[in-house]
Amino acid sequence: MIWCVEDDAGIRDIEVYTLLSTGFEAKGFEDGKAAFEALKDEKPELILLDVMMPEMDGIDFLKKIKESSFLCDIPIIMATAKGSEYDKVKSLDMGADDYLVKPFGMMEMVSRIKAVLRRCKPNQGTSFLKVKDLVLNVEERTVFIKEEKVNLTYKEFELLQLFLSHPGKVYTRDILYNEIWGADYIGESRTVDMHIRTLRQKLGEYGEILETVRNVGYCMRTQG
Repeated sequence: MIWCVEDDAGIRDIEVYTLLSTGFEAKGFEDGKAAFEALKDEKPELILLDVMMPEMDGIDFLKKIKESSFLCDIPIIMATAKGSEYDKVKSLDMGADDYLVKPFGMMEMVSRIKAVLRRCKPNQGTSFLKVKDLVLNVEERTVFIKEEKVNLTYKEFELLQLFLSHPGKVYTRDILYNEIWGADYIGESRTVDMHIRTLRQKLGEYGEILETVRNVGYCMRTQG
């Protein structure tokens, strides 16, 4: 899902139409405030973000995204005004992945989006995630340690894949709960702790790679 955050309805409609016509799922938002509210319920693959907008402009929106541990990995392409080098430099310094200078062609927009998605998802299509003798096969949904199969439940596998895909990244219990179980799932916060505990037990000596970050949550140890 690609989000187009643009206050000009005409431009926004053309962007969304073009993306839908080229095989993407796409959605439009009239300003940064509306888009940021929507992030509570959905996480897009990429956001095409206009700089000049009412309510919450693109720079403020980008800043909020990059300050969030849950949202900071969303690729952002900024749409800047012609000749506004300050906006381009500031956006890139703040973590934007690319920029487009208005007015831009729709095919250029699609090309840039595809390029950023390729760049920001290097593991897409990668079948294996490894830590020494622990091997997770994404396509076959199997886990082996020293060639011995480890039988995991669906949620345990999802947790392990998430940690192996983002070594060193700290996840709060709430983020893990939303990522693995979904915001609409009815349950207890202890569900995460119980699944981490059983996952560690099944991984044996490799259970130590899943570290508890006190008063925060969990992460996968990157060394040692």
